[in-house]
Amino acid sequence: MGIAKAWRFSLDLLQQQQQPNWKGKHVCWRFTMKPISLSMVCGFMLFGLGMISLLMGHMASDLEWYSQRFIRRSFYFTLDGNDHAPIDIWKSRYSKYYYGCKERGRSFAPAVHERKSNGYLLIATSGGLNQQRTGITDAVVVARILNATLVLPELDRHSFWKDDSDFHNIFDVNWFITYLAKDVPIVKRVPYKAMRSMEKPPYMMRVPRKSEPEYYLDQVLPILLRRRVLQLTKFDYRLANDLDDELQKLRCRVNYHALRFTKPIRQLGQKLVIRMRKMASRFIAVHLRFEPDMLAFSGCYFGGGEKERLELGEIRKRWTTLPDFNPDEERKRGRCPLAPHEVGLMLRALGFTNDTYLYVASGDIYGGDETMKPLKDLFPNMYTKEMLAEEELKPFLPFSSRLAALDYIVCDESNVFVTNNNGNMAKILAGRRRYMGHKRTIRPNAKRLSALLLERHKMDWDTFARKVKACQRGFMGEPDEMKPGRGEFHEYPSSCVCEKPYIDEELSEDGHRPPKLATRNMTVEIDSTMDGRKEENDLLHKESGRRANM
Repeated sequence: MGIAKAWRFSLDLLQQQQQPNWKGKHVCWRFTMKPISLSMVCGFMLFGLGMISLLMGHMASDLEWYSQRFIRRSFYFTLDGNDHAPIDIWKSRYSKYYYGCKERGRSFAPAVHERKSNGYLLIATSGGLNQQRTGITDAVVVARILNATLVLPELDRHSFWKDDSDFHNIFDVNWFITYLAKDVPIVKRVPYKAMRSMEKPPYMMRVPRKSEPEYYLDQVLPILLRRRVLQLTKFDYRLANDLDDELQKLRCRVNYHALRFTKPIRQLGQKLVIRMRKMASRFIAVHLRFEPDMLAFSGCYFGGGEKERLELGEIRKRWTTLPDFNPDEERKRGRCPLAPHEVGLMLRALGFTNDTYLYVASGDIYGGDETMKPLKDLFPNMYTKEMLAEEELKPFLPFSSRLAALDYIVCDESNVFVTNNNGNMAKILAGRRRYMGHKRTIRPNAKRLSALLLERHKMDWDTFARKVKACQRGFMGEPDEMKPGRGEFHEYPSSCVCEKPYIDEELSEDGHRPPKLATRNMTVEIDSTMDGRKEENDLLHKESGRRANM
């Protein structure tokens, strides 16, 4: 009985006692003072029972809430020595419970034959290697939406990177075409017969950024059907971020499986990884974007005085449409990349010791060795691709995209990946490492870290380290950082990450159940995964047989 009911019932009894015709004469016990009636005692007993039941209900619900709260919070690392469980800075304790899943669903129709497709789709990508990678991935999906035959995408030769590499110089063409044969028909060029039958040159158009599938069906498909050959220009981020799960999984098949680098790139990339592993069983790969043009574009200030302001100011004049930024405001908003020294301080504060081996992936660092010296002082065992493969690297030096591909491989294979920015390579690699089992990926919480780094001289090291750990909670590449609608799909491939089955007795060492991913597609797909692996093995056998016959 609740408090309100018990209270009303006892009041009713008291009112009855006060009535003149009330006949109750029973007495439970007598003191030397006035007798207490049985009905009054019963009323107070009922009131007490109501109070107890209400309190017990709250206690039960509170106990359940606190238990869930404890289990959820124990996932994080120690901040003040309280109820936060320590984190392994090298590897997520929950990574073994998740895996990448990219298999086609039963409702996903086979690819249409080239002759029965709606026409040929040409794609001109834009930007550097990783920006072009997103364009190629989305181009395959758009071809699927349009029921078109995709012509091998054309890489950007005119961007800032000035790299004249073609698709076949970077990616394994035959693997790309064969792997996606069940999804989209792909050809190396428009057939001569189709070109001869064209009355006009291929129609060229640029679609708006992040266009929905409906836009392609309403605006692009009619032109493709009419002209038979259509080229989409400046193709980067031209497809919506949020698609249905089958198209998202197609994105994953392209990005994480079909886009394989050429054999020379893969071989040298693996040599770099092996040489790092010979020196240390585990290492950190740090992707530093600290080139002069990147810093100038950011509009931030990095403490270089008037010399820095003049130099970066001259570079900014290349972009006539750039607005004037307030450097202090940009830093407060978290829009400034961390300097190499700041990256080092963050890593040391998180718990990495100075004997940790670092592989640094970067272009030409603004300030050169002087800028890198504070990071090297914190981590003396620091290496780059130029240090690990001086002679073998020479054929790659004229090609920025091939050099970036080597860095991509080493960063992907590293035990921990760290970035000082939120650019294309950082996003692409973060997404891939999540897909490949949530390998530790540290992304700076720049908005909070920037303020903390400015104040670091006002506190002792232990206080600074504790606050850095607090800032980085939720930015360490843990499974439950994947939330619906968060960031770009290339960075958070939620539809392509599935949960493995587990037994309660074999959870984590502390007995806690792994945190659930907050995604729509957390399903157990063991059978389909086995089918996918069999498919990849079949492709490998076919390719080896083809090369043996060449």
